[in-house]
Amino acid sequence: MPARPTPRRAWIERVARFGFAARGLVYILVGLLAAGAAAGMGSRATDPHGALRAVGRQPLGTAFLVVLGCGLAAYAVWRFLQAGLDLERKGSSLRALAVRASFIASGVGHAGLAFTAASLAVGLHEGRSDLVRSWVGRLLDEPNGRWVVAASGLAVIGSGAYQFYKAYSCNFENDLLLSRMTERARRWSRRVGRAGFVARGVTFLVIGWFLLRAALEVNAHEARGLAGALRVLGRQDSGHWLLLVVALGLTAYGLLSLVDARYRRVT
Repeated sequence: MPARPTPRRAWIERVARFGFAARGLVYILVGLLAAGAAAGMGSRATDPHGALRAVGRQPLGTAFLVVLGCGLAAYAVWRFLQAGLDLERKGSSLRALAVRASFIASGVGHAGLAFTAASLAVGLHEGRSDLVRSWVGRLLDEPNGRWVVAASGLAVIGSGAYQFYKAYSCNFENDLLLSRMTERARRWSRRVGRAGFVARGVTFLVIGWFLLRAALEVNAHEARGLAGALRVLGRQDSGHWLLLVVALGLTAYGLLSLVDARYRRVT
């Protein structure tokens, strides 16, 4: 029989699975809002922060924001534990430390989402500036800042290429407890995972390209985050179809996160 999990392991698993579920719901909302924009249904393509604001405008929105905020905070905590406790046994090589640093960056980003959810839940509805443009603008004001922005753009493009590799290789399945899944569940998780990573790859390439443009033109207004990238896709020739495909892919990525909530190998 498998060993019973220790109290610490059981606690970490509950935190991680709750976090994956909340993250999945947020990405599903992002995808559905983008799909609605592509179909001309009145919604606007947006990022996870915008999706949370959309939740807050719905009946019982405050209650949903509280639940999502707690879940996103749990995901951030798990990311910090991943990095600090080296839950995936990455080690302490330079490459391993870079991977663990990426866990911290992900944790910070999701902690920001949790803060947005909490702020909206308690009635702080102040407008949110474009964080990407604000960050790029500050960097461009610094000596050699344009090179930092350009390097960030190249890094995002590289990350986008890696998303395509993950879709092709299906190496995201290495993190799943496949032995606990039925054949049908494995087949569908592979399909939604591939679609999700391809969609992320497309958005990362667009974001990275506009960061490069911001650096080359020394103009922070050229920078785009996820919301801006989706809107750029929608403005292309036959862009509503392209936006719809990417939107469905982002929805699939959210579904993969729900699969992670159930079957992810956490510790």
